[in-house]
Amino acid sequence: MLMKLEKFFDRFSDLMGWIAGILNLLMLANVFYDAITRYLFKTGSIALQELEWHLFAIVFLFGMAYCLKEDGHVRVDLLYDHFSPRWKAVVNIGGTLLLLVPLSLLIIKGSYWYVNEAYATGEISGDPGGLGHRWLIKAVIPASFIFLIISALGFVVRNINIFRGVEAAPVHHIEDDIL
Repeated sequence: MLMKLEKFFDRFSDLMGWIAGILNLLMLANVFYDAITRYLFKTGSIALQELEWHLFAIVFLFGMAYCLKEDGHVRVDLLYDHFSPRWKAVVNIGGTLLLLVPLSLLIIKGSYWYVNEAYATGEISGDPGGLGHRWLIKAVIPASFIFLIISALGFVVRNINIFRGVEAAPVHHIEDDIL
């Protein structure tokens, strides 16, 4: 049962990674086009420049869920690296449930009014020729943290499986990160 649940959460996190990857390619194309038009043709677009930042924000925020699934998040490995797989699973479960999920819920709650206010006032870019509908990019904040909580649930399930010995712990060597 837990293995099926873990696979469901992993597929969701993989989807978030795929979306972030596609948006990264779109951002690359946008930056390339903007740079070519600005430096070769002496023209540019404020909207395209704002779109670069919006795409970057979405890539980063959606990529968090995938990064957690891949265990690619930043961690201080002073003690953790020397723990047994069972103790690592306990630390991961505790850290996720005591720190990650409550912080994510706090950000979701705190950003809801931010999105609502932008929608209610019809907020647009302050720059002439900029993007409108500012609430759309602001809505990415609570959405991404909802996605992060979903991925965190999968992370907890995986660590429960590791703690129970049903699943092997991922092998990680600090030396691999240096290269």
